[in-house]
Amino acid sequence: MHQDGLKCIELCYKCAAMCDFCAASCLKEDNPARMTDCIRLAVQCAGICRLSAQFMSLDSDYFKQTCRICVDICKACAEECAKHQSDHCQRCAKICRNCANACLRMVA
Repeated sequence: MHQDGLKCIELCYKCAAMCDFCAASCLKEDNPARMTDCIRLAVQCAGICRLSAQFMSLDSDYFKQTCRICVDICKACAEECAKHQSDHCQRCAKICRNCANACLRMVA
């Protein structure tokens, strides 16, 4: 695995952890019902980030496909999180954008 791959794997795991934290934090807000889309996307993003990292680590023949999906979901999660002012959402949006960019480099 080359250096870009190792960086992407690391970013995917960090993104997954931040998405988990974001979803859990959104559930603790005063009105979690208004955070439904954010929570849903954060959970999906965490899952695809972990899968993409695993497939890259295994040098799977299918890692590019999971990375392509990861780009789309990370971008969607970043867009949704950016709508909210909470610190956890803003931090999640930032790492999701970084992860999407790293995965995009992997499929290029």
